Amino acid sequence: MEVINIKGTDDTPNVILDKASGHFEISGRSLPEDVNQFYEQILDWIDEYAKDPLDRTEFNFKLEYFNTASSKVILDILLKFEEIVEKGKEVVIKWHYHEDEEDMLEAGEEYSDIVEIPFEYVVYND
Repeated sequence: MEVINIKGTDDTPNVILDKASGHFEISGRSLPEDVNQFYEQILDWIDEYAKDPLDRTEFNFKLEYFNTASSKVILDILLKFEEIVEKGKEVVIKWHYHEDEEDMLEAGEEYSDIVEIPFEYVVYND
């Protein structure tokens, strides 16, 4: 599979989707002008990945901020990974949040309540 490596901007997140290395991450800020256009290739890549996933997938969300439109796409991403779990593969979501950003922790907890995927919460302070 091809690697997706998108360098983030002030409005779009860094995205790394690399099956060969097992590196799956979305980080930074997500408030793209056209959320569907930005995330389309990411959702398509995950659909393709889901056909033949690794035995264990660890997906890192290290978002500082995301808007409402992005929150819906994040849920779509999580639901795609939930389907992988239902196929008998292991998926772990690592939800990173800044120690001063309780809202981001709460967002992760809300997603965790919706999908049947184990979440690990990772606090950082830099």
